[in-house]
Amino acid sequence: MMNADAPQGPRRAVMIYANRANEPQHERCVHVALAERLAALLGLDYGGEYDPTRRHEAQPYLVPSGTVVGVREAHALGLMDEGDLFGGVVPQAFVETKAITHPLVRPDAMAPVGWSRDFSAQVKGSVLGGYSVFGLEDARAAGRRLLHEGPLRIKPVRATGGRGQQRVDDIAALDQALLALDEQELAEYGLVMEVHLERVTTFSVGQVRVAGRQASYYGTQRLTRDNAGDEVYGGSDLVVVEGDFDALLTMDLPETTRLAVSQAQVYDRAASTCYRQFFASRRNYDIAQGIDGRGQPRSGVLEQSWRIGGASSAEIAALEMFEQGAARRVRASSLELYGEQQRPPDGACVLYRDEDAEVGFITKCVMVEEYGDA
Repeated sequence: MMNADAPQGPRRAVMIYANRANEPQHERCVHVALAERLAALLGLDYGGEYDPTRRHEAQPYLVPSGTVVGVREAHALGLMDEGDLFGGVVPQAFVETKAITHPLVRPDAMAPVGWSRDFSAQVKGSVLGGYSVFGLEDARAAGRRLLHEGPLRIKPVRATGGRGQQRVDDIAALDQALLALDEQELAEYGLVMEVHLERVTTFSVGQVRVAGRQASYYGTQRLTRDNAGDEVYGGSDLVVVEGDFDALLTMDLPETTRLAVSQAQVYDRAASTCYRQFFASRRNYDIAQGIDGRGQPRSGVLEQSWRIGGASSAEIAALEMFEQGAARRVRASSLELYGEQQRPPDGACVLYRDEDAEVGFITKCVMVEEYGDA
């Protein structure tokens, strides 16, 4: 029995932590808004921005803008397990990127310290055909091998939202693409070379665990045009349930959706098995389904995100509904609208609507409603 007169320890607070090199204003503002909502879910105060050089009376619950890299760094921040943050911790920098998705092109190919060959073996069949490379010669060998199957896609591993990717249709185009690579960047972070798909649908499958609650979801991503006219991520439409991935699989799902959930589950399990110092309270996986260069249907996990991301507003809105006891299943959508002429839909909660120095005028909002048959 708690003694009401006993002195209480200092109270934890939820704090944002900017640990990425680039923090656009629109992302920073959304992170603040979501951290405030996480604080309410956790029954804590929102404490502003975390300063690692300052002493805190109680260890904050952190919302880092990027995945935390390195166990030493995590421990210095007071991050011991998933209950200490909204996001994830990885042992080495390459683990947070799409580079872990594919095998090396040959057993003696270049690879960073800590590389797990078991991971690609465990996810085989749940990812697309492709290779991860860390040197130019390996890149040439991987590209030539993939071109036998049809067009390939070259993906910088640190780019997001599909930016920087190139389609390659022949050896001449491959050689030209490889000439432009930064060899130091390649050696440190790697490059993904993957089969190109047509008629692609990209699924989002993920899970969040906050304040003793667990929610899992599936959904699809929307594309939109940014202020420069480029096609970019425009938000996610999710179906979210209380429980783990198996709770999703008890639903009456289309076979394509069921396959996407199962492939994400395999990838998630392999990450925890092969990179044992990894932990995360926020896990998101992109799964592409489309037609390959031989006209065959293909499905596979493209990459993971273990940090606060574009779908996180929908994830947190769903957790709020579950906390209120309003539903066990919900539909939740995050939306990103470019241009001042774009208006948020009726019923949307606006998280940011302003001119951003990097992307121009953008609106970010979220919608949530009970799950129905419609």
